[in-house]
Amino acid sequence: MNPTDGRMNPDDEVDDLLAKAGAQWRAGQPSAPEPDLDRITAGVDRRFRRWVPAVAAASVAVIATAALVVSGSGDEKVAGPGPTPASGYEADPSNLLVRNGDRVEVDGLVIAAPGKPVVFCQPFPRLGVGGVPEPPPSCPTNHSVKLTGVDLDRLSRPSTIQGVRSGSAHLIGIWTDGSIAVQEQNVPRPFHEENMEVPCAPPPGGWPVTNGADPTSKKFQAFVDARPDQLGAIWIGWPEGTPGPDLPGGSPSPKPTVVMVGVAHGDVAAIRQAVEPLSAGNLCVYRTRFSLNEVKQLGAAVMALPLEQFGVDGPGLGVGNRPVDISLLVVNEQALAVLSPIGLDKLNLQPAVRPVR
Repeated sequence: MNPTDGRMNPDDEVDDLLAKAGAQWRAGQPSAPEPDLDRITAGVDRRFRRWVPAVAAASVAVIATAALVVSGSGDEKVAGPGPTPASGYEADPSNLLVRNGDRVEVDGLVIAAPGKPVVFCQPFPRLGVGGVPEPPPSCPTNHSVKLTGVDLDRLSRPSTIQGVRSGSAHLIGIWTDGSIAVQEQNVPRPFHEENMEVPCAPPPGGWPVTNGADPTSKKFQAFVDARPDQLGAIWIGWPEGTPGPDLPGGSPSPKPTVVMVGVAHGDVAAIRQAVEPLSAGNLCVYRTRFSLNEVKQLGAAVMALPLEQFGVDGPGLGVGNRPVDISLLVVNEQALAVLSPIGLDKLNLQPAVRPVR
């Protein structure tokens, strides 16, 4: 709280929003594990979805914090629905299929333990324990790929703990029965963040930068929560990318945010008219493929599948044409056979081992 004028400072606003959003998100989720939050806790690298849920701000604290400190004229605008892009992988997921002899690539952790094969390790949930020495890195079999031809002296961020060497690399090589014969080795590729796409056309003059107020009121949230069979989750998008520390002093540059809610069943125009008075910022109401309950049902169906063998710890639930995120080690024929009954057109497959096309 600012003692001079009684207003909350940005840090207080961030803490309040994250606390409320995290509680709302956890309360609304099924009993299945939430792998995205686990990966954040584990401190492993991950790539955010292009759309960010408004009620999952606790899992994207950096982005949510940046969104709160932007400032502007406060001139809010509402746009009509445009085309709805597919979230995640745009083409046929079967194009991610890897067979023996294919040229593939990986990015991430390489582990070399004495007397054991060198392996690439897919990120997976790990619990950190404070106050104890860091153990040597290890990798479960269902998350690892054997490597040959790796130059350990060229790994980025090298480390040696109790004789176990590790580091990061971008590797390209030939796939054979769960192993990669490395042909090219480079530094890890920097993460290139895509713009957080918004499935509505911008208003005349573009999306304005709104003030730092919470753009989703309690009435807005209650309206959506009361219609889980009709509407999707409330999400926040950054049509011009997330704010970055590109101003003097490392401050984030102001960029517009847009609150989005999808209509799976019912009249889009009628829903837009109902929620416009409930939103404090830019708003996008659009036609979506799945309601919140339908997305949860898809997630539950995926959880019921025998996926641990493929390095899957649990689905991430979102919005868009492919609302279920599945992080797995590799898309092979066995994985496709298990996932196909769900409908590959509903799944956003995110393999650690990807074919080089």
